[in-house]
Amino acid sequence: MQNNKNMEIVLITGMSGSGKSVALHALEDAGFFCVDNLPPELLLPFVELEQKHLANRVAIAMDVRSATSLPLVPQQLEALRQRGIAIKSLFLDANTETLVRRYSETRRKHPLSQTDTGHGEPDAHRALVDAIELERKLLSVLRRQAHVMDTSIIRASQLQANVKALISAPTGQLTLVFESFAFKRGVPTDADYMFDVRMLPNPHYEPELRQLTGRDQPVAEFLQAQPDVELMLHHIGHFLETWLDALARDHRSYVTVAIGCTGGQHRSVYLVERLAQRFDAQWVTLKRHREIDGA
Repeated sequence: MQNNKNMEIVLITGMSGSGKSVALHALEDAGFFCVDNLPPELLLPFVELEQKHLANRVAIAMDVRSATSLPLVPQQLEALRQRGIAIKSLFLDANTETLVRRYSETRRKHPLSQTDTGHGEPDAHRALVDAIELERKLLSVLRRQAHVMDTSIIRASQLQANVKALISAPTGQLTLVFESFAFKRGVPTDADYMFDVRMLPNPHYEPELRQLTGRDQPVAEFLQAQPDVELMLHHIGHFLETWLDALARDHRSYVTVAIGCTGGQHRSVYLVERLAQRFDAQWVTLKRHREIDGA
């Protein structure tokens, strides 16, 4: 295989119905040559062919339809890295309830299901849930070795923006992703570390601040004046400063730090903004505000 140190490959895997097509379209918009449902047996020959064509940005989607050969993928990716090719692996996930609802709405059939799930019968529902859980098991190794993105309650436009931000981060360095969220809308499944800040003073109860967010100066000034908020910021920052070097030495590419409050509008947003500012000088840093991005 030819050596092409300028080549960048983004591998997209994940649960059926989690948004892989949306992510692939985002990469296509960003200038990647995209291939959907490539069988793992063809990965190395395909990359060699694209190198001959001098391609430098390629995105490949694989899914459970290639279940029998998916165990080949980690070894293949390592072989490509040893040839100097930059690899970014992205795994899209969603909770089972969301996936069941998406299949019910579209009347599609899960690739591992042998039962028509379009009419809502109990047996069909059970078969769909079983197929989803089997898919999780089959993809578990790929999930552990990729950056996970939870698409359960985000819009397609948010997913596209998140994917584009992720691929813009330099390869070979640890990237910190700070994410705010609302506990009332569910816990994100893509977090490596999660901090609950619901005990902090809440700007929601200040009438003049209620319609604002943690990115607005009046809210920031209110929270900055609260000793408990500054103490929480110090504690989270100290924890990350203590362990990030060790995570980088362990060859971690991404670390997602989720900060949750009740509504995901004020406290968690403010802390994400402050933490991203604090760590931006030393690490590649991205921000996500699950409840307000794309709103």
